[in-house]
Amino acid sequence: MSMSGPKQPVALVTGASRGIGRAIALRLAKEGYAIALNYLSNRAAAEEVLAQISAAGGQAAAVQGDVGRTNDRQRMVAQTLAQFGRIDVLVNNAGITSLGRKDLLEATEESWDAVFATNLKGPFFLAQLVAREMVRLIESSQIDRGTIVNVSSISAYAVSTNRADYCIAKSAMQMMTWLLADRLAELKIRVYEVCPGVIASDMTTPVKEHYDRLIAEGLSPIRRWGEPEDVAAAIAMLASGALLFSTGVRINVDGGFHIRRL
Repeated sequence: MSMSGPKQPVALVTGASRGIGRAIALRLAKEGYAIALNYLSNRAAAEEVLAQISAAGGQAAAVQGDVGRTNDRQRMVAQTLAQFGRIDVLVNNAGITSLGRKDLLEATEESWDAVFATNLKGPFFLAQLVAREMVRLIESSQIDRGTIVNVSSISAYAVSTNRADYCIAKSAMQMMTWLLADRLAELKIRVYEVCPGVIASDMTTPVKEHYDRLIAEGLSPIRRWGEPEDVAAAIAMLASGALLFSTGVRINVDGGFHIRRL
């Protein structure tokens, strides 16, 4: 995809300064999207991604904000529209793990509230906000269609009793995806869920040895760590319009972990 000027498609990617989000932003920029790069607090990391996109000839702008906060979500969307004039793709990627990874019997409301705000409430209301703008842009013929991708996790269906809030929030994301997909289909907006498996990132660094062992023992048919770029490739495919007769579907990027085996 080679586009420039006002016709260049725009992707808003949350949590895009590091890890999976960073890889998504870089891949979509490579595919010809201008990137609204959301970050929470690490401005330096966001600037590094912006510089990399710019060096490759792409366009990007940083939009700071906490997806769990109403005012921040509104500002992120407003800044994206002010900068680029459109939003074609929303990637709900920002997420946090369970605070302290406490056992189910020791789990706290503090962690529950924080995880749900970032991993579920924020993505839902950001999708709602962006969908409204997409509808406006489609009806005024400024964009042809919209795409929303919710980045979930294999924790949506694989139990970790020391991360109950995380697992429950991610499992709810599938229903959220279905609801949005059903409501928005007639409005030319497709909605998808991507479930990464064990991905090498700063979120998994504290448990690297644990997963090294599990992967070696055959945790998934493809016996290697997933890379952020693996997830980014799936999202680029969905954004491209390759699956326009599909919506509400889950794409597993997990080395085959989801396959039930005896």
